[in-house]
Amino acid sequence: MNDEEQPLLIAEGLTKFYGRQVACRNVSFSLYEGEVMAVVGESGSGKTTLLRLLSMQTSADAGRVLYRMRDGVTRDLATLTEPERRFLARTDWGFVHQDPALGLRMSVSGGANVGERLMAVGWRHYGNIRRTATDWLERVEIDPLRIDDPPSTYSGGMRQRLQIARNLVTQPRLILMDEPTGGLDVSVQARLLDLLRGLVGDLKLSAVVVTHDLAVARLLSHRIVVMKGGEVIETGLTDQVLDDPREPHTQLLAASVLQP
Repeated sequence: MNDEEQPLLIAEGLTKFYGRQVACRNVSFSLYEGEVMAVVGESGSGKTTLLRLLSMQTSADAGRVLYRMRDGVTRDLATLTEPERRFLARTDWGFVHQDPALGLRMSVSGGANVGERLMAVGWRHYGNIRRTATDWLERVEIDPLRIDDPPSTYSGGMRQRLQIARNLVTQPRLILMDEPTGGLDVSVQARLLDLLRGLVGDLKLSAVVVTHDLAVARLLSHRIVVMKGGEVIETGLTDQVLDDPREPHTQLLAASVLQP
């Protein structure tokens, strides 16, 4: 079996409790290279907790997360050293927050936000860093003339696009996204979704997208996981699940949005 036929990310029985409250229970799946999986559900369904478990921001009470490293060896993320985790987070992985201020340094320029991630993986030539940052600003539809402006002067949509550039500049293999279009105007959402879909396809990224918006899931993902009460209640190909849901809860979710 070659690398492309092996899962990139594996969740096995992930479980998390907060006191007696079940945040996530026995969640398992495999994600392959170039595949985008949406995790959907109402507020409190456990989808954000699952993303935090996958990204090592929260420790699981049971279960484990496995990741196939660039050398082809699949590692249990819980066994990585802290330096190994940090290196993975700034090279192979990206994390797009709903609030871009959480994923950006608001006090430095837009170009520096992109350049910092390059410096973290060993880039030192200022000219090359600035040129690459400029290229990426253009790629995410930010005027390169804004390269020296801080994100605090950017609009909400621009900040989110800058956060995407910051995450993708090191050519990661996996992107985790938490409500990437949340809080944006509808027209800005549409533009951002088109941009994300293009970048994910062009770069052949794997991604896990947490969203309450089934229209976002339909546009971006190949496969969908529906959560309720911390558990996965339905999963399958996105169009199949949204067009012909089996579970009553999924039927209610699907009926709450206009189908394209």
